[in-house]
Amino acid sequence: MNLPNKLTILRVFLVPVFVVFMLTDLGGNYSNWIALVIFVAASLTDSLDGYLARKNNLVTNFGKFMDPVADKLLVCSALICLMELNRVPAWMVLIIIAREFIISGFRLVASDAGVVIAASYWGKFKTISQVVMIIALLIEFPYAFIFSWIAVILTVVSLVDYIVKNVNVIKKGGM
Repeated sequence: MNLPNKLTILRVFLVPVFVVFMLTDLGGNYSNWIALVIFVAASLTDSLDGYLARKNNLVTNFGKFMDPVADKLLVCSALICLMELNRVPAWMVLIIIAREFIISGFRLVASDAGVVIAASYWGKFKTISQVVMIIALLIEFPYAFIFSWIAVILTVVSLVDYIVKNVNVIKKGGM
């Protein structure tokens, strides 16, 4: 178990802790701020584990599988909590979560066809915009809706980009 994989596992374990602070008063008046710190720390581990894995040649099959799962758990959990707290509309959350399911299914089909689909720049922009959106919503930034719209637009653009660039994988996979 290398350091990048340990960071990925840490991110998974931080998700329920984050949710507890988001949806309870366990931290008293500081619950929202504690949740924010946990979310930011977990988000930073995503960048750090990938960097360390590539830099030190520690890329593993476990990491390739679990890193995106951990990311999706963190972002989707945050969005569902924020929806529960009426800080983001359900339709935005549904678009973002639906995109994650579609791309995950798409990658599964590609994997069965022996093709690995690398993350695109649009996917990276989408992830950054979602993290910024969630942070803005967590701190209740007055103009957080702007970041929400940017995240939704980039989510859709990255979905279309994946499909257009990899339509041949769908054909190979027998869809």
